[in-house]
Amino acid sequence: MTPETAKYALIMLAAGVGVPVLAALNAQLGARIASPAVAGAMMFMIAAVVAMGVGAALGQAKSLAALPAQPRYLFLAGLLIAFYLLSISWVAPRFGVGNAVMFVLLGQIIAICVIDQFGLFGARVRPLNWPRLMGIVLMAAGVVLAQRPPT
Repeated sequence: MTPETAKYALIMLAAGVGVPVLAALNAQLGARIASPAVAGAMMFMIAAVVAMGVGAALGQAKSLAALPAQPRYLFLAGLLIAFYLLSISWVAPRFGVGNAVMFVLLGQIIAICVIDQFGLFGARVRPLNWPRLMGIVLMAAGVVLAQRPPT
């Protein structure tokens, strides 16, 4: 693994650690104020301020002008993150953070297979061969087994 690859892996590992923490924190906030939607809106406002601040600090504020020329389907990502946030904030207190995130992970595994197989959204094509399929099946099995109650 090159140093650059290791850096990317660590960043994404940290992002992965953040997903269940985000789910637990936002679910608790939504439960405390009796509104997962309002808790989600607050998280999005904080995220927007931070993202715009980072963009400005990196000298990327002019990128806002390029947004109107982009294909509209690219903005569906905002709807997907809103769906994720609202659904995890509502489901996690009822289903458990671990169970909710487990099914998110399974959905991600399925989606990466389809996206990689067909090179969707500009992704590099990575055909689903037997070794890769077995790795994905083992990952999915691991996610399920990790959520089983102790016997």
